[in-house]
Amino acid sequence: MTADHDQDPSQTGPVEPDRYRAPALDKGLDILELLAEQAHGLTRAEIVKAMGRGPSEIYRMLERLVARHYVVRSAQGDRYALGMKLFVLAHRHPPVDRLVAHARPEMEAFAKAAQQSCHLGIYERGHVLVVSQVSSPGQWGLSIRLGARVGLLDTGSGQVLRAFQPAARVEEMLAELAAVTGQDHGLKTPEKPLIADTRARGYWQGPSQQAVGVEDISVPILDAQGHASAVLTCPFVRSPTHQTSSQASPQTSPDIEATRALLQRTATRLSMA
Repeated sequence: MTADHDQDPSQTGPVEPDRYRAPALDKGLDILELLAEQAHGLTRAEIVKAMGRGPSEIYRMLERLVARHYVVRSAQGDRYALGMKLFVLAHRHPPVDRLVAHARPEMEAFAKAAQQSCHLGIYERGHVLVVSQVSSPGQWGLSIRLGARVGLLDTGSGQVLRAFQPAARVEEMLAELAAVTGQDHGLKTPEKPLIADTRARGYWQGPSQQAVGVEDISVPILDAQGHASAVLTCPFVRSPTHQTSSQASPQTSPDIEATRALLQRTATRLSMA
């Protein structure tokens, strides 16, 4: 008498690699692994040819992977590329914890030296997700809520994350943003010089579009390929001048240029971590 029930491998000795097969799961994983090797994605026909499977079964699997955001279509709709969901899932716990663990002491040291707050952001499906923040130790500062999602297009953090990515990756990010907002966010011609300038300078600095009187400074944390894996931002708040008759000069904290230099050194150390 035979049985088809799965058995606990720990009770039956070594298990053959293909003993417990799940063809549909294997097919989906094969697609993900194939796309992971392609910097610019593949057409459906190219995926079918590479996998040696029927067009209809590949089409169904691709549609499910797109629906679940593991795979994204190009803006033109003719190419498929690996989405960011696997990255987000992988970084949701241990890797993000490691990033924050590395970054936290450096961020606290920056905040103390600059007398300013700072926050750390990563890309997540059309937005920048704040995964760590340190408040200013002084009397004045602007802090952002941990876990907040901020704009990809209207913040220094988003500008830096886009500037330090390959062009194809930027298109994917904008397509994911469009999928979330329902609006076309294709890269406009006037934006291209701004992105190129940010990349050439190595940072973004400009008036905040979220708070009046605040100057945002954003610098990338780079991976081994020179792409931004995260972004460190300081919402620079100028301290008011306090003078009394017994005080010859005002008490000052580092100016914005010195603060930017501190932030850049912090990001450089984290990029090497």
